[in-house]
Amino acid sequence: MEIAVTGSSGLIGAALCARLEGRGDTVRRLVRRQPGTDLEIRWDPERGLLDPGSLEGVEAVVHLAGAGIANRRWTRSRMDLILGSRTRGTHLISSAMAEAAEPDGGPVVLVSGSAIGYYGDRGDELLDETSVRGGGFLADVCAAWEEATRMAELAGIRVVHARTGVVVSARGGLLAAQLPLFRLGLGGPLGPGTQSMSWISLEDEVGALCWLIDNEVSGPVNLVAPEPATNAEFAASLGAALGRPARIRTPAALPSVIFGKKLVRELMLSSAVVRPGVLVEGGYRFTDPSLEEMLKTELRLP
Repeated sequence: MEIAVTGSSGLIGAALCARLEGRGDTVRRLVRRQPGTDLEIRWDPERGLLDPGSLEGVEAVVHLAGAGIANRRWTRSRMDLILGSRTRGTHLISSAMAEAAEPDGGPVVLVSGSAIGYYGDRGDELLDETSVRGGGFLADVCAAWEEATRMAELAGIRVVHARTGVVVSARGGLLAAQLPLFRLGLGGPLGPGTQSMSWISLEDEVGALCWLIDNEVSGPVNLVAPEPATNAEFAASLGAALGRPARIRTPAALPSVIFGKKLVRELMLSSAVVRPGVLVEGGYRFTDPSLEEMLKTELRLP
Protein backbone atom coordinates (compact mmCIF):
# COMPACT_ATOMS: atom_id res chain seq x y z
CA MET A 1 0.00 0.00 0.00
CA GLU A 2 1.17 3.54 -0.71
CA ILE A 3 0.66 5.75 2.33
CA ALA A 4 1.35 9.47 2.74
CA VAL A 5 2.30 10.77 6.19
CA THR A 6 2.47 14.30 7.59
CA GLY A 7 4.44 14.96 10.77
CA SER A 8 6.83 12.17 9.77
CA SER A 9 9.77 13.66 11.68
CA GLY A 10 7.94 13.71 15.02
CA LEU A 11 8.03 11.04 17.73
CA ILE A 12 4.93 9.23 16.51
CA GLY A 13 5.40 9.96 12.80
CA ALA A 14 8.95 8.64 12.65
CA ALA A 15 8.00 5.42 14.44
CA LEU A 16 4.94 5.00 12.22
CA CYS A 17 6.94 5.43 9.01
CA ALA A 18 9.47 2.84 10.18
CA ARG A 19 6.66 0.39 11.00
CA LEU A 20 4.91 0.90 7.67
CA GLU A 21 8.12 0.49 5.70
CA GLY A 22 8.99 -2.57 7.76
CA ARG A 23 5.77 -4.28 6.77
CA GLY A 24 6.31 -3.51 3.09
CA ASP A 25 4.28 -0.34 2.52
CA THR A 26 5.57 2.54 0.41
CA VAL A 27 5.70 5.68 2.55
CA ARG A 28 5.53 9.15 1.02
CA ARG A 29 6.43 11.88 3.49
CA LEU A 30 4.88 15.35 3.19
CA VAL A 31 7.63 17.93 3.73
CA ARG A 32 7.73 21.74 3.76
CA ARG A 33 11.09 21.99 2.03
CA GLN A 34 12.00 21.11 -1.53
CA PRO A 35 11.54 17.32 -1.90
CA GLY A 36 14.80 15.41 -2.02
CA THR A 37 13.38 12.17 -3.44
CA ASP A 38 10.34 10.94 -5.37
CA LEU A 39 8.96 9.64 -2.09
CA GLU A 40 8.58 13.15 -0.67
CA ILE A 41 5.65 15.47 -1.37
CA ARG A 42 5.96 19.23 -1.01
CA TRP A 43 3.25 21.02 0.93
CA ASP A 44 2.91 24.38 2.68
CA PRO A 45 -0.04 24.56 5.10
CA GLU A 46 0.58 28.24 5.86
CA ARG A 47 0.19 29.19 2.21
CA GLY A 48 -2.42 26.55 1.44
CA LEU A 49 -0.22 24.77 -1.09
CA LEU A 50 -0.64 21.08 -1.84
CA ASP A 51 -1.07 19.78 -5.37
CA PRO A 52 -3.85 17.14 -5.38
CA GLY A 53 -1.99 15.50 -8.26
CA SER A 54 0.89 14.74 -5.90
CA LEU A 55 -1.41 12.25 -4.14
CA GLU A 56 -1.73 10.12 -7.26
CA GLY A 57 -1.21 6.50 -6.32
CA VAL A 58 -1.62 7.22 -2.60
CA GLU A 59 -4.24 4.97 -0.99
CA ALA A 60 -4.17 6.32 2.57
CA VAL A 61 -3.04 9.46 4.37
CA VAL A 62 -2.04 9.65 8.03
CA HIS A 63 -2.08 13.28 9.13
CA LEU A 64 -0.12 13.96 12.34
CA ALA A 65 1.33 17.45 11.78
CA GLY A 66 0.68 20.27 14.26
CA ALA A 67 2.52 22.67 16.55
CA GLY A 68 3.64 21.27 19.90
CA ILE A 69 1.14 21.63 22.73
CA ALA A 70 3.17 21.00 25.86
CA ASN A 71 6.56 22.54 25.15
CA ARG A 72 5.81 26.28 25.57
CA ARG A 73 3.69 28.63 27.66
CA TRP A 74 0.24 29.22 26.23
CA THR A 75 0.37 32.84 25.22
CA ARG A 76 -2.42 34.07 22.98
CA SER A 77 -0.14 33.84 19.93
CA ARG A 78 0.93 30.31 20.89
CA MET A 79 -2.67 29.20 21.33
CA ASP A 80 -3.52 30.66 17.92
CA LEU A 81 -0.61 28.70 16.43
CA ILE A 82 -1.69 25.45 18.11
CA LEU A 83 -5.20 25.82 16.72
CA GLY A 84 -4.28 27.20 13.31
CA SER A 85 -1.54 24.67 12.59
CA ARG A 86 -4.10 21.90 13.03
CA THR A 87 -7.12 23.35 11.29
CA ARG A 88 -5.28 24.82 8.29
CA GLY A 89 -3.19 21.73 7.68
CA THR A 90 -6.14 19.38 8.11
CA HIS A 91 -8.39 21.44 5.85
CA LEU A 92 -5.64 21.50 3.19
CA ILE A 93 -5.11 17.73 3.36
CA SER A 94 -8.85 17.09 3.37
CA SER A 95 -9.51 19.34 0.37
CA ALA A 96 -6.61 17.91 -1.65
CA MET A 97 -7.77 14.36 -0.94
CA ALA A 98 -11.32 15.24 -1.94
CA GLU A 99 -10.10 16.67 -5.25
CA ALA A 100 -7.76 13.74 -5.87
CA ALA A 101 -10.63 11.33 -5.29
CA GLU A 102 -12.54 12.68 -8.29
CA PRO A 103 -13.08 11.40 -10.91
CA ASP A 104 -10.39 8.74 -11.31
CA GLY A 105 -10.01 7.52 -7.76
CA GLY A 106 -7.35 8.43 -5.21
CA PRO A 107 -6.87 8.13 -1.45
CA VAL A 108 -9.65 6.16 0.21
CA VAL A 109 -8.82 6.70 3.89
CA LEU A 110 -7.67 9.61 6.03
CA VAL A 111 -6.45 8.86 9.56
CA SER A 112 -6.30 12.32 11.09
CA GLY A 113 -4.74 13.17 14.41
CA SER A 114 -6.82 14.33 17.36
CA ALA A 115 -6.53 13.93 21.13
CA ILE A 116 -8.44 12.89 24.23
CA GLY A 117 -8.31 16.58 25.14
CA TYR A 118 -11.65 16.53 23.26
CA TYR A 119 -13.28 15.30 26.49
CA GLY A 120 -11.91 18.04 28.74
CA ASP A 121 -11.48 17.65 32.50
CA ARG A 122 -14.04 14.99 33.51
CA GLY A 123 -12.84 13.68 36.86
CA ASP A 124 -13.64 9.98 37.34
CA GLU A 125 -16.33 9.80 34.62
CA LEU A 126 -15.79 6.82 32.31
CA LEU A 127 -15.50 8.09 28.74
CA ASP A 128 -15.64 6.41 25.36
CA GLU A 129 -16.07 7.51 21.75
CA THR A 130 -19.77 8.25 22.31
CA SER A 131 -19.09 10.71 25.15
CA VAL A 132 -19.88 14.37 24.55
CA ARG A 133 -17.25 17.03 24.08
CA GLY A 134 -15.86 18.68 27.19
CA GLY A 135 -14.88 22.27 27.85
CA GLY A 136 -11.63 24.18 27.64
CA PHE A 137 -9.09 25.24 25.05
CA LEU A 138 -7.95 21.73 24.12
CA ALA A 139 -11.53 20.53 23.67
CA ASP A 140 -12.15 23.47 21.34
CA VAL A 141 -8.97 22.69 19.39
CA CYS A 142 -9.87 19.01 18.99
CA ALA A 143 -13.41 19.80 17.86
CA ALA A 144 -12.17 22.27 15.22
CA TRP A 145 -9.40 19.86 14.20
CA GLU A 146 -11.88 17.07 13.56
CA GLU A 147 -14.35 19.35 11.77
CA ALA A 148 -11.58 20.35 9.33
CA THR A 149 -11.79 16.89 7.72
CA ARG A 150 -15.29 17.63 6.41
CA MET A 151 -14.29 17.95 2.73
CA ALA A 152 -12.79 14.47 2.73
CA GLU A 153 -15.88 13.00 4.38
CA LEU A 154 -18.17 14.66 1.83
CA ALA A 155 -16.06 13.16 -0.96
CA GLY A 156 -16.76 9.67 0.40
CA ILE A 157 -13.32 9.15 1.94
CA ARG A 158 -13.24 7.05 5.09
CA VAL A 159 -12.12 9.43 7.85
CA VAL A 160 -10.85 8.36 11.27
CA HIS A 161 -10.17 10.79 14.12
CA ALA A 162 -7.35 9.26 16.16
CA ARG A 163 -7.95 10.67 19.65
CA THR A 164 -4.57 9.97 21.19
CA GLY A 165 -3.85 9.88 24.91
CA VAL A 166 -0.50 10.46 26.63
CA VAL A 167 2.08 8.64 24.48
CA VAL A 168 4.69 7.02 26.71
CA SER A 169 8.16 6.55 25.26
CA ALA A 170 11.71 6.96 26.52
CA ARG A 171 12.46 8.63 23.16
CA GLY A 172 10.41 11.74 23.88
CA GLY A 173 7.34 13.29 25.46
CA LEU A 174 6.31 12.94 29.11
CA LEU A 175 8.42 9.92 30.05
CA ALA A 176 11.65 11.28 28.56
CA ALA A 177 11.11 14.58 30.39
CA GLN A 178 10.55 12.81 33.73
CA LEU A 179 13.36 10.26 33.57
CA PRO A 180 16.26 12.44 34.77
CA LEU A 181 14.54 13.38 38.04
CA PHE A 182 13.14 9.91 38.65
CA ARG A 183 16.55 8.31 38.09
CA LEU A 184 17.89 10.55 40.84
CA GLY A 185 15.09 9.48 43.17
CA LEU A 186 13.56 12.95 43.05
CA GLY A 187 10.36 12.05 41.19
CA GLY A 188 6.81 11.84 42.42
CA PRO A 189 3.22 12.89 41.77
CA LEU A 190 2.26 16.30 40.43
CA GLY A 191 -0.23 18.26 42.49
CA PRO A 192 -2.80 16.00 44.17
CA GLY A 193 -1.78 13.00 42.06
CA THR A 194 -5.40 11.83 41.87
CA GLN A 195 -5.93 13.06 38.29
CA SER A 196 -6.44 10.18 35.85
CA MET A 197 -4.00 9.78 33.00
CA SER A 198 -5.09 7.81 29.93
CA TRP A 199 -1.81 6.67 28.43
CA ILE A 200 -0.66 4.53 25.51
CA SER A 201 2.76 3.13 24.67
CA LEU A 202 4.45 4.33 21.49
CA GLU A 203 4.37 0.71 20.30
CA ASP A 204 0.58 0.56 20.61
CA GLU A 205 0.09 4.08 19.26
CA VAL A 206 1.82 3.03 16.06
CA GLY A 207 0.13 -0.37 16.04
CA ALA A 208 -3.29 1.24 16.44
CA LEU A 209 -2.65 3.72 13.62
CA CYS A 210 -1.74 0.83 11.32
CA TRP A 211 -4.89 -1.00 12.46
CA LEU A 212 -6.98 2.07 11.62
CA ILE A 213 -5.53 2.14 8.12
CA ASP A 214 -6.28 -1.53 7.55
CA ASN A 215 -9.74 -1.87 9.13
CA GLU A 216 -13.06 -0.41 8.02
CA VAL A 217 -13.68 1.89 10.96
CA SER A 218 -14.47 5.59 10.83
CA GLY A 219 -15.18 8.48 13.15
CA PRO A 220 -13.53 9.00 16.54
CA VAL A 221 -11.29 6.27 17.95
CA ASN A 222 -9.62 6.56 21.35
CA LEU A 223 -5.95 5.59 21.20
CA VAL A 224 -5.33 4.75 24.85
CA ALA A 225 -4.38 1.63 26.78
CA PRO A 226 -7.20 -0.32 28.46
CA GLU A 227 -5.81 0.40 31.95
CA PRO A 228 -5.59 4.13 32.75
CA ALA A 229 -3.63 5.24 35.80
CA THR A 230 -3.71 8.14 38.17
CA ASN A 231 -0.77 10.51 38.14
CA ALA A 232 0.33 9.08 41.49
CA GLU A 233 0.11 5.51 40.16
CA PHE A 234 2.17 6.43 37.12
CA ALA A 235 4.84 8.02 39.34
CA ALA A 236 4.92 4.99 41.64
CA SER A 237 5.17 2.59 38.69
CA LEU A 238 8.01 4.57 37.12
CA GLY A 239 9.86 4.74 40.42
CA ALA A 240 9.43 0.99 40.93
CA ALA A 241 10.64 0.22 37.42
CA LEU A 242 13.78 2.27 38.07
CA GLY A 243 14.24 0.97 41.62
CA ARG A 244 14.02 4.52 42.98
CA PRO A 245 11.69 6.19 45.46
CA ALA A 246 8.98 8.36 43.90
CA ARG A 247 7.52 10.20 46.85
CA ILE A 248 8.54 13.83 46.27
CA ARG A 249 5.32 15.58 45.38
CA THR A 250 5.67 18.54 43.01
CA PRO A 251 3.27 21.38 43.83
CA ALA A 252 1.28 22.52 40.81
CA ALA A 253 2.50 26.06 41.38
CA LEU A 254 6.03 25.09 40.30
CA PRO A 255 5.32 24.12 36.65
CA SER A 256 2.77 26.93 36.53
CA VAL A 257 5.61 29.42 36.87
CA ILE A 258 7.27 27.96 33.77
CA PHE A 259 4.32 27.00 31.58
CA GLY A 260 1.49 29.14 32.94
CA LYS A 261 -1.59 28.15 34.90
CA LYS A 262 -3.80 27.42 31.89
CA LEU A 263 -1.46 24.85 30.33
CA VAL A 264 -0.84 23.15 33.68
CA ARG A 265 -4.55 23.05 34.51
CA GLU A 266 -5.57 21.53 31.16
CA LEU A 267 -2.59 19.25 30.47
CA MET A 268 -1.16 18.25 33.83
CA LEU A 269 -4.00 18.52 36.35
CA SER A 270 -7.02 17.59 34.25
CA SER A 271 -8.50 14.13 34.61
CA ALA A 272 -10.02 11.88 31.95
CA VAL A 273 -10.70 8.16 32.32
CA VAL A 274 -10.86 7.18 28.65
CA ARG A 275 -11.77 3.72 27.35
CA PRO A 276 -10.50 2.45 23.94
CA GLY A 277 -13.95 1.17 23.02
CA VAL A 278 -13.55 0.95 19.23
CA LEU A 279 -10.14 -0.72 19.44
CA VAL A 280 -11.25 -3.28 22.02
CA GLU A 281 -14.53 -4.10 20.33
CA GLY A 282 -12.83 -4.25 16.93
CA GLY A 283 -10.33 -6.84 18.12
CA TYR A 284 -7.14 -4.78 18.32
CA ARG A 285 -4.65 -6.65 20.50
CA PHE A 286 -2.59 -4.38 22.73
CA THR A 287 1.12 -5.04 23.00
CA ASP A 288 1.35 -3.02 26.22
CA PRO A 289 -1.90 -3.17 28.22
CA SER A 290 -0.10 -3.03 31.58
CA LEU A 291 1.66 0.15 32.73
CA GLU A 292 4.18 -1.66 34.91
CA GLU A 293 5.24 -4.13 32.23
CA MET A 294 5.29 -1.45 29.55
CA LEU A 295 7.66 0.72 31.60
CA LYS A 296 10.02 -2.21 32.13
CA THR A 297 10.00 -2.92 28.41
CA GLU A 298 10.43 0.74 27.44
CA LEU A 299 13.33 1.17 29.85
CA ARG A 300 14.82 -2.20 28.81
CA LEU A 301 14.70 -3.56 32.36
CA PRO A 302 14.56 -7.28 33.32
